[in-house]
Amino acid sequence: MFVARCYKLTVSTSSSSDPLVSHGRHFGRTMFALCNYPSLLTNGILRLDQMEDTPLEDFPAEERREHRVFEQLLESYPGLLDRLKDGSEEDILHVGELIGKGAAGTKGDDTKTLKSAILDWIAPTGEAIHPPLHRNVKVDRGFNHERTGFLLCPVGLDWNDSAYGLTKDRLRSGELWVCGDQWPIFVYANYTYDPEDPWLGLLRSRLLVYTGAAFKHIFTSPSSVEREPKATRSGNARLHGMTSVTIASIAYIATQVWFALSSSSVFSRTDTTTDSETFYHSLLDLFEDPKESKEVDELTTCQICPTASAAKRPVSANSALMKIRQRQLALKQVQVSSPNVISS
Repeated sequence: MFVARCYKLTVSTSSSSDPLVSHGRHFGRTMFALCNYPSLLTNGILRLDQMEDTPLEDFPAEERREHRVFEQLLESYPGLLDRLKDGSEEDILHVGELIGKGAAGTKGDDTKTLKSAILDWIAPTGEAIHPPLHRNVKVDRGFNHERTGFLLCPVGLDWNDSAYGLTKDRLRSGELWVCGDQWPIFVYANYTYDPEDPWLGLLRSRLLVYTGAAFKHIFTSPSSVEREPKATRSGNARLHGMTSVTIASIAYIATQVWFALSSSSVFSRTDTTTDSETFYHSLLDLFEDPKESKEVDELTTCQICPTASAAKRPVSANSALMKIRQRQLALKQVQVSSPNVISS
């Protein structure tokens, strides 16, 4: 069984500058956003002991998912497991709080910037949003406004349907309550849903994924939404060596857009108005289903930061670097063909 040790981990005197906070920011965006990290670490360590006698497959589904997130966190931060095993329960909680601080901070930052930016992306082509929406106040968004209401309207419903009373009126009054697993039309390309092929265009709208405005805004840079990025500071993807999308990053962006379009003012896991946590988890449930792997692979196989690694950059012909590379290759070929030759 797990035994708490009596000595403390070495922690930064300034928690905001602790590497775990920075790591939590990226992990929250790309691996798992809505999480109680102190509990995740505590349960994960205890479960490692339990798994000596019980395989992970025998645990409930919710615990299996939690443990997969725990393992992803350990894999993404070398030395973390030893640090946790050698620490006291108080130390484990502190590490979880640092990671959670980073994840919560980045969620708050992204929520704040998207609240205004989203309005630049949702107007119909060649038109203005009417009536205008406030950039810093959300009370007139959600089902209260024609444009945001249309984008948030669940697929399978017609925003303008009047057969049984206007759908929009029933959504506004609360007569129709939308659960988080009833996905909105904005997640589909061209805001078009085909009930015969629900994967068609899913999560490929202009707001989402690697070519979408929100994804570029958060992972590349705000300036890259309308043009190639020219910012002098590296974007989040490049800072963390991120070269392709993850399933969790897609779910995270979709959830942030869902919230930005809504009338809710506070992004909370327990928010029953937008039901953001159910929405986020419903996407992860789909992505983690082995039967959907083909479609998921097609969705995630795209490089979003092609210049993140110098080793992947094309080398210009006739450049000094190209000459050096050619010389290295020539020397290697000589050594292979004549192993006794020593280069000077």
